[in-house]
Amino acid sequence: QVQLVESGGGLVQAGGSLRLSCAASGSNFRINNMGWYRQAPEKQRELVATITSGGSANYADFVKGRFTISRDNAKNQVYLQMNSLQPEDTAVYYCRADIVKKLNYGLWGQGTQVTVSS
Repeated sequence: QVQLVESGGGLVQAGGSLRLSCAASGSNFRINNMGWYRQAPEKQRELVATITSGGSANYADFVKGRFTISRDNAKNQVYLQMNSLQPEDTAVYYCRADIVKKLNYGLWGQGTQVTVSS
Protein backbone atom coordinates (compact mmCIF):
# COMPACT_ATOMS: atom_id res chain seq x y z
CA GLN A 1 0.00 0.00 0.00
CA VAL A 2 1.38 3.40 -0.99
CA GLN A 3 1.12 6.29 1.45
CA LEU A 4 1.83 10.02 1.24
CA VAL A 5 2.97 11.96 4.27
CA GLU A 6 3.28 15.75 4.27
CA SER A 7 5.38 17.85 6.61
CA GLY A 8 6.62 21.40 6.98
CA GLY A 9 3.45 23.32 7.72
CA GLY A 10 3.16 25.81 10.54
CA LEU A 11 2.57 29.39 11.57
CA VAL A 12 4.45 32.20 9.85
CA GLN A 13 4.13 35.96 9.63
CA ALA A 14 3.14 37.67 6.42
CA GLY A 15 6.12 37.94 4.12
CA GLY A 16 7.71 34.84 5.55
CA SER A 17 8.56 31.49 3.99
CA LEU A 18 7.82 27.82 4.53
CA ARG A 19 8.90 24.66 2.75
CA LEU A 20 6.49 21.77 2.52
CA SER A 21 7.62 18.22 1.88
CA CYS A 22 5.69 15.15 0.84
CA ALA A 23 7.11 11.65 0.86
CA ALA A 24 5.62 8.59 -0.80
CA SER A 25 6.31 5.21 0.73
CA GLY A 26 5.43 1.69 -0.26
CA SER A 27 6.68 -0.93 -2.66
CA ASN A 28 6.55 -1.69 -6.37
CA PHE A 29 5.17 1.61 -7.59
CA ARG A 30 6.05 4.57 -9.75
CA ILE A 31 4.74 8.09 -9.67
CA ASN A 32 3.72 10.19 -12.63
CA ASN A 33 2.51 13.69 -11.83
CA MET A 34 2.72 15.08 -8.31
CA GLY A 35 1.13 18.21 -6.99
CA TRP A 36 0.06 20.45 -4.17
CA TYR A 37 -3.47 21.59 -3.51
CA ARG A 38 -4.93 23.68 -0.73
CA GLN A 39 -8.26 24.13 0.99
CA ALA A 40 -9.14 27.17 3.06
CA PRO A 41 -12.05 27.13 5.53
CA GLU A 42 -15.40 27.09 3.75
CA LYS A 43 -13.73 27.03 0.33
CA GLN A 44 -13.22 24.34 -2.24
CA ARG A 45 -9.90 22.58 -2.65
CA GLU A 46 -7.83 24.28 -5.33
CA LEU A 47 -4.73 23.47 -7.30
CA VAL A 48 -1.53 25.22 -6.24
CA ALA A 49 1.12 23.59 -8.41
CA THR A 50 1.87 20.36 -10.23
CA ILE A 51 5.03 18.78 -11.57
CA THR A 52 5.57 15.96 -14.02
CA SER A 53 8.05 13.14 -13.56
CA GLY A 54 10.27 14.99 -16.02
CA GLY A 55 10.23 18.14 -13.91
CA SER A 56 7.81 20.34 -15.86
CA ALA A 57 5.92 22.56 -13.44
CA ASN A 58 2.57 24.28 -13.61
CA TYR A 59 1.35 26.92 -11.19
CA ALA A 60 -1.90 28.59 -10.24
CA ASP A 61 -1.83 32.27 -11.12
CA PHE A 62 -2.08 33.31 -7.49
CA VAL A 63 1.27 31.70 -6.57
CA LYS A 64 3.35 32.43 -9.66
CA GLY A 65 6.62 34.08 -8.69
CA ARG A 66 6.16 33.21 -5.00
CA PHE A 67 5.98 29.39 -4.80
CA THR A 68 8.27 26.81 -6.37
CA ILE A 69 7.47 23.12 -6.73
CA SER A 70 10.24 20.54 -7.11
CA ARG A 71 10.65 16.81 -6.73
CA ASP A 72 13.25 14.15 -6.09
CA ASN A 73 12.28 11.10 -8.08
CA ALA A 74 14.87 8.89 -6.41
CA LYS A 75 13.34 9.65 -3.00
CA ASN A 76 9.72 9.77 -4.22
CA GLN A 77 9.37 13.20 -2.68
CA VAL A 78 7.84 16.48 -3.77
CA TYR A 79 8.46 19.90 -2.23
CA LEU A 80 6.78 23.27 -2.21
CA GLN A 81 8.90 26.29 -1.38
CA MET A 82 6.55 29.12 -0.39
CA ASN A 83 7.91 32.66 -0.21
CA SER A 84 6.23 36.00 0.39
CA LEU A 85 3.38 34.29 2.18
CA GLN A 86 0.21 36.26 2.74
CA PRO A 87 -2.75 35.71 5.09
CA GLU A 88 -4.85 34.56 2.12
CA ASP A 89 -2.43 31.64 1.72
CA THR A 90 -3.73 30.21 5.00
CA ALA A 91 -5.12 26.75 4.28
CA VAL A 92 -4.58 23.05 4.67
CA TYR A 93 -2.12 22.01 1.99
CA TYR A 94 -2.47 18.57 0.45
CA CYS A 95 -0.02 16.56 -1.57
CA ARG A 96 -1.31 14.45 -4.45
CA ALA A 97 0.44 11.79 -6.52
CA ASP A 98 -0.60 9.81 -9.59
CA ILE A 99 0.45 6.32 -8.58
CA VAL A 100 1.38 3.72 -11.20
CA LYS A 101 1.00 0.20 -9.81
CA LYS A 102 -1.17 -2.73 -10.87
CA LEU A 103 -3.89 -0.12 -11.18
CA ASN A 104 -3.23 3.56 -11.69
CA TYR A 105 -4.84 5.88 -9.17
CA GLY A 106 -4.61 9.25 -7.54
CA LEU A 107 -3.47 9.36 -3.93
CA TRP A 108 -3.86 12.18 -1.40
CA GLY A 109 -1.87 12.93 1.70
CA GLN A 110 -3.49 13.80 5.01
CA GLY A 111 -2.73 17.51 4.70
CA THR A 112 -0.61 19.98 6.60
CA GLN A 113 -1.84 23.27 8.05
CA VAL A 114 -0.26 26.53 6.91
CA THR A 115 -1.28 29.65 8.82
CA VAL A 116 -0.05 33.10 7.84
CA SER A 117 -0.60 35.89 10.34
CA SER A 118 -0.87 39.55 9.33
